[in-house]
Amino acid sequence: MTGSILASTLTVAASLVAAVAPASAAGTTALLEGVTGVGDVAAGGGHVFVATAQGVVVADTQGTPTSTINLPGATGLALTPDGTRLYAALRTSNEVAEVATDTLTVVRRIPLADNPCPSHLALAGTRLWVGYGCGQAYGGVVGLDVSAADPQPYGLTFNKYGAPVVAAAGGTVVTGELGLGPGSLEVYDVSTTPATRRGEISGHTYGLGDLNDIAISADGSTVYSAFNSPDQFDAWDTTTLTRLRSYGADAAGSGIPKSVALSPDGAHLAGARISGPFVSVFDADTTQTYADTNPTGETVPRSLAFSGTDVFSVLRGWSNGQFYLWRLKGALLPPSTLALTPPTEATALAPLTLTGRLTLSDGSAPGEQPLVVTRQLPDGTRSTLDGVITAADGRFTVTDTVPVVGDVRYDVSWDGSAAFRWSSASLTVTVAPHPSSLTLAGPTSGTAGRPLTFTGVLDLGGLTPPAGATIGVWRDVTNRTGTSTTYLPEVRPAGDGSFSFVDAPPTGGQYTYSVYWYTPVFQAAYASHAVSVRGAGA
Repeated sequence: MTGSILASTLTVAASLVAAVAPASAAGTTALLEGVTGVGDVAAGGGHVFVATAQGVVVADTQGTPTSTINLPGATGLALTPDGTRLYAALRTSNEVAEVATDTLTVVRRIPLADNPCPSHLALAGTRLWVGYGCGQAYGGVVGLDVSAADPQPYGLTFNKYGAPVVAAAGGTVVTGELGLGPGSLEVYDVSTTPATRRGEISGHTYGLGDLNDIAISADGSTVYSAFNSPDQFDAWDTTTLTRLRSYGADAAGSGIPKSVALSPDGAHLAGARISGPFVSVFDADTTQTYADTNPTGETVPRSLAFSGTDVFSVLRGWSNGQFYLWRLKGALLPPSTLALTPPTEATALAPLTLTGRLTLSDGSAPGEQPLVVTRQLPDGTRSTLDGVITAADGRFTVTDTVPVVGDVRYDVSWDGSAAFRWSSASLTVTVAPHPSSLTLAGPTSGTAGRPLTFTGVLDLGGLTPPAGATIGVWRDVTNRTGTSTTYLPEVRPAGDGSFSFVDAPPTGGQYTYSVYWYTPVFQAAYASHAVSVRGAGA
């Protein structure tokens, strides 16, 4: 992974104005219909699972919801490493449900009558750790041996405010109470029977407040935290109980940390904030390798999960309070970049050309790659331009003829590959009216009451006048009675732009005949011709 964040915008000056493509354009945001509350997100076994008040929503790995497992009150989720079993904490029925992920059926329910409101889960080997508690000083953590036919809970910690969050791996369990300031993490060695409390990562010592989420490395040696403060994600040594490193400290002030998750291989850390960038991905040395923001809503606490090279999160809509499953496609892949160069000029009804290049972060040639190019007209109408494919070196050309005048936006996107992340870029091009001109010819003198014939040409630069096109005609006359203007019937140009009209000036005087052409797509054109007219008896 590189240390740079995907750049999908560019800036152009003057009348060619840059626009920003949505950073999540190649991802998905799917509405979780009817959902009124969301807990954990887990991914495995070819599915993405979302714990909700209505049950466990199941989505495919593209982020499309496909079904719901009837487990109302689901909050915490835990998956076996092979993805064959899903455990769901059912807060309202005081149970943990075990689900076979191949059939999406509940194979058993483990009652927790003496440990009400189970809310958070962590699985290490065959031991499932459950954070329970309905509020006040009645919460705690119990363990279950899920390999047993009838698992019996055994206590780890108790007298906690609400249900503690819990993380477990190897012989280590870490717990933390939510919403306390200062807030601490308790670390237990569960390789012994009974378990041994190693100590705590002290909120007083490190200035920690309002815990939101924790994650743990596969060997249990490092726990990762998301507190309201400090405004960063931290890694802690579970033996020395000291801070090892911080992630995203340079983004302090951009949004309160709400979720944290570690990739299965331990090489990447994902952190979500309440505001932008909503989700960031870091590599082992704390370098941010990816960041994304979604305009749909804010991230829900404890709703991050890795699925292959993707990251999933849940959003709560800003305006409607509805919940959405957000797929951050290719978040773990090295980036690619699309660059666009604007045309030198852009006029309506004339071909314009944009050029660009797709580049990969390792410098290799991308080869021929299909691109999706969409055009948005000033009225919001969108259309897709077909057949844009890069050359072997990534260069490409977009040719288009725009039928209107105004700001026209072009969005170009590459869907990515198994080795490189998608990318997109946008340009807004200001399209000028198409050139036009008028000529008008006729006699220079005449007699009142006798017809005069005028001819002219509407030149549209080789274009045929549009159907129904008309040219305005009027005359101005000045004589001893003053100056007056009369509008004559409009004329229709022929296919080659030629036109003619006849007028019989009623009185003597100095006449000026004028023609005028205008539509929103063409430049205005004007021409005039002067005629000296004698009176009828002169």
